[in-house]
Amino acid sequence: MEWQGRQGSSNVENVGGGGGRGLATGGGVGCLGIIIAIIYMLMGGNPSDILGGGSSSQQQPQQTQQQTGESGQSDRQQFASVVLKDTETVWHNLFQQEGLTYKEPTMVLFSQGIQTGCGNASSDMGPFYCPADEKLYIDLSFMDELDQRFQAPGDFAMAYVIAHEVGHHVQNQLGVADKVNRLRQQLSETEFNKYSVAMELQADYYAGVYAHYEKEMGVTEAGDIEEAIKAAQAVGDDTLQKQATGRVNTDTFTHGSSEQRMKWFNQGFESGDIRGGNTFEALGLPL
Repeated sequence: MEWQGRQGSSNVENVGGGGGRGLATGGGVGCLGIIIAIIYMLMGGNPSDILGGGSSSQQQPQQTQQQTGESGQSDRQQFASVVLKDTETVWHNLFQQEGLTYKEPTMVLFSQGIQTGCGNASSDMGPFYCPADEKLYIDLSFMDELDQRFQAPGDFAMAYVIAHEVGHHVQNQLGVADKVNRLRQQLSETEFNKYSVAMELQADYYAGVYAHYEKEMGVTEAGDIEEAIKAAQAVGDDTLQKQATGRVNTDTFTHGSSEQRMKWFNQGFESGDIRGGNTFEALGLPL
């Protein structure tokens, strides 16, 4: 992705240095807890479900060297800022076409832990969106996790992650998040998980819409879309469950299978249409 020298977003808060982060391990966490930890570590979902809880796991610091440009920002910070700026351009235009006004989210760059509008958060959760304060929270060393642990390298893999979290903000702006959240107390965990999957797949679709217009703007490079698709595959519930336990339980899916995540990202990428991502209808879920 061509991002060097391009304008970044003004909606970035850098509240933590470039410190390391680690995958939560140990602490007597059972298999289900491991699955949940991994899933939430990979692109949040609804962070209010698990925020505020303590962790008995220990973090293994991971030193990440980052080059710093003349602006004093690391390359990764500049990259994330440019991606956020591009999402702002895309969603302002698409909302305007629908007669709506897009309110830009803030991206908070932090290290290890932070207090959010949804409660206390740890870097172990990975990137996530908090609807209460309309902010994206990202520890940029997550790029190392994508590369080293999940074999999904490349800057556009991380662009997909950021665009996915922005997709949750789009859902919040359109009122989808409120509708789904009202169902939380009405449905069983298994039934509500289906709505959670639809939410995540729709955010993947919106990430694909972002990628569609990135290509139109001429800033994508050869292999970029494949990087995003590989990242979507790596964070599918079935893939994560197989890695954690060797088994797959579809009733516990909260984000969707690898096939579903790749499919909906691709649909968004091919269409570029904000109206085409009704994952709830596609999954037979009334909303």
